Amino acid sequence: MHIFADYEAKLAAIVAALVRDKKLPEAVAGIRLGLDQTKDASHGDFASNAAMVLAKPAGMKPREIAGLLKPLLEQIPGVAKVEIAGPGFVNITLDRAAWPDIVSAILTEGEKYGRSNAGKGQKVNVEYVSANPTGPLHVGHCRGAVVGDTLANLLAFAGYDVTREYYINDAGGQVDVLARSAYLRYCEANGQSIEIPEGLYPGDYLKPVGEALAKKYGKSLLGKPEAEWLVLVRTFAIEAMMDLIRDDLAQLKIKHDVFSSERSLTTGGVDRVAETIAELRKAGHVFQGRLDPPKGEVNPDWEDREQILFKSTAFGDDADRALLKSDGSYTYFAPDIAYHKTKWDRGFTHMIDVLGADHAGYKKRLQAAVAAISGGKGELDVLFCQLVKLYKGGQPYKMSKRAGTFITVRDVVDEVGRDPVRFMMLFRKNDSPLDFDFDKVTEQSKDNPVFYVQYACARASSIFRKAAEVFPDFTPGSKAIFHADLKKLVDDGEISLMKRLAQFPRLIEQSAGAHEPHRIAFYLYELASEFHCLWNRGIDLPHLRFIRDDDQATTAARLALTAATRQILATGLGILGVHAPDEMR
Repeated sequence: MHIFADYEAKLAAIVAALVRDKKLPEAVAGIRLGLDQTKDASHGDFASNAAMVLAKPAGMKPREIAGLLKPLLEQIPGVAKVEIAGPGFVNITLDRAAWPDIVSAILTEGEKYGRSNAGKGQKVNVEYVSANPTGPLHVGHCRGAVVGDTLANLLAFAGYDVTREYYINDAGGQVDVLARSAYLRYCEANGQSIEIPEGLYPGDYLKPVGEALAKKYGKSLLGKPEAEWLVLVRTFAIEAMMDLIRDDLAQLKIKHDVFSSERSLTTGGVDRVAETIAELRKAGHVFQGRLDPPKGEVNPDWEDREQILFKSTAFGDDADRALLKSDGSYTYFAPDIAYHKTKWDRGFTHMIDVLGADHAGYKKRLQAAVAAISGGKGELDVLFCQLVKLYKGGQPYKMSKRAGTFITVRDVVDEVGRDPVRFMMLFRKNDSPLDFDFDKVTEQSKDNPVFYVQYACARASSIFRKAAEVFPDFTPGSKAIFHADLKKLVDDGEISLMKRLAQFPRLIEQSAGAHEPHRIAFYLYELASEFHCLWNRGIDLPHLRFIRDDDQATTAARLALTAATRQILATGLGILGVHAPDEMR
C-alpha cells in the first residue's frame, strides 16, 4: 500500500472524469499530478497543487479548477475534509479510521513494504570509493564508501538494476611512488637498513608487502636498476593494496560488483583513450586550440601552447579541456572520458560518481564528457562528499596519508563498530562537512542517532517478549496480531505514528530519485522518536501502555502497530547497511 500513490491515482481519475464531462478541456488529459504531505498538520494530511498545474493548459483560474476538484474528492471513502487554500492548493484531510490500513499493509507485505518499481529496471552504474591503490582506506574515503553503497542499496530497493563499481587509479605517477616505497620495504625485509626519502609513502602498512616481495623474489631484485624491478614491484604492490582495500571495505559490509582498471584502458593491445579521442574528433568535439590560464584554481594540465582540446564548453562546462600534454602523454581527464565511455558501451545510460570534495571542479567536465560520448542520451550525476573531521576526548584527530599517521577505516570500525560508522556517515547530507565524535557515537542517549534508532528496534522486540508473558499467543507474525482490531488505535500519538509509517514508500521514491540516501537516516530518527514518545507516555498514563493486562484487544492492536514500526525500522536500517538488533548490550 502506497497511500500517496493511491490518492494520486484517485485524483488523476477525477481529472479524467472532468475531461470526459467537458468540464475540463482535453489539453489537461494525462498531465501528471502530485500529492505531498503537508508540513503543517492544520492544513490537513495531503496537499496538491493540481489546480495550479492544470490552470495554464486549461486556460482557467486555479481556484476555479480547485472548485471542480473539491466536491469529487470529498466523495472518496476515507476523506474527511477538503479545503481550498491560497492561490488554489487543495488540502485533503483523511478520516482517522483510514490510517490503521497502513499497519495492515506493512504486516502483510513485510520487508517488501515500500519497495518500488520507480526505477523500472533501468541500469544504473554507481561508482564509489575509487581510492588510489597506495594504502589502506582512511576515514575520508569512508564517507564516500558508505554514501555510494547506501545509494546503491536504495536504488535497488526502488527498482533499479544497480551495478556497484570501483575505478582503480593504477596508471598515474602515484603507483610508481608506491612501487618505489614497496621496494624499500623489500630491501628492509632482506636485512638492509633503509631511510624513506621525502615524497615516498612511509606507512608501516607497506612492511608486509616488502616481506611478501622478499618471500617471492628472495634477494634477486636487490641492486638491480629500477627499470628491471619497477613493473614487477608495482604490479605486486597494487594487487596487495587492492586486497587490503577490499578487506577494509568488508569491514563496512561493502562489496563491489566490478573493479575497473585505468591501466587496462591503454594496455592489452588496445588504447581505449586514443579510440575515444578519435571518436570525439570525428563527431566534432575535439579541436586544436589554446587555453586561457585558469582563474581561481591550480590546473596541472594547463600549458600556454596550441594543443588538442575537448570542446566541453559546448556541453555546459566552464572551459574546454586539454587531452594531451606537451610530451604526448594523456592528461588526467582523457582517461576519465574513455572510462565513462566504457560504462556507456556496457549499457549504462544512468551513471553516478561519488567523489571526494577535492574533485569539486570535475562535475561539469565529466557531465560534458558523458553528454559527448553518448550523443546526449547518457546521464551522469556527481555527488561530492565533504571532509570528515574526527574528534576524540574533545581533541581533533589528524590525518596525513603521506606521513603514515592517518586514521584508517579499520581504526574507526574497530573503535566504535560498523553500525555507528555507517549511520553517522549518513546523518548529514553528503555535501555538508561532518564531525565524527568518537565519544558521541558510543553514547547511549537520544543525542546518539544510531543508538536511538537501534534502541527503538530493541524496544519493539522487548515489548513482544513482555507481552508473551501475559498473552502467550501474541508473537510477531501470529494470527492474533495479524488480525488485531486496529480500530482500537485512536490516540493522537498512535495516529501520528501511523502517518509517519505511511511516508515510507514516498520517501523511498523521492530519496532514490534525488540520489539522497541521508533522507533515510533522518526519517528513521524521526520514526524512532515518535515510537519512543508513544511508549514513554504510557509511563504516566496507564491506559496508553502497550500491554494492557485488562484489555487483550487493545494490546493486540498496539502490538500490531509495534510490529509494523519495527518492520520499517529494520527495512530502513537494512538500506543503510545497519543491523536492527532485538536487544541492546
